[in-house]
Amino acid sequence: MKSVKEMIKDKKVTFSFYRDNVLWYKTECGFEFPVPCGDTGTGTFKNEDKAIIFMRWIRKHVDFIQKAKENTK
Repeated sequence: MKSVKEMIKDKKVTFSFYRDNVLWYKTECGFEFPVPCGDTGTGTFKNEDKAIIFMRWIRKHVDFIQKAKENTK
């Protein structure tokens, strides 16, 4: 898995799908991450946008995946 910095620096994300009150986006390298609608406030979410805007959710999902891997060891 690439680092968060590698995923966001001068990169874009693309909207993938919506399900169960969660927007799912994908980075240019193929990393999928959720954006809970409850976290969005009055924000506007485009089909394609700068990845740096989504750093909060990308980092959160990377941490979630790493913790899940540690718990399965």
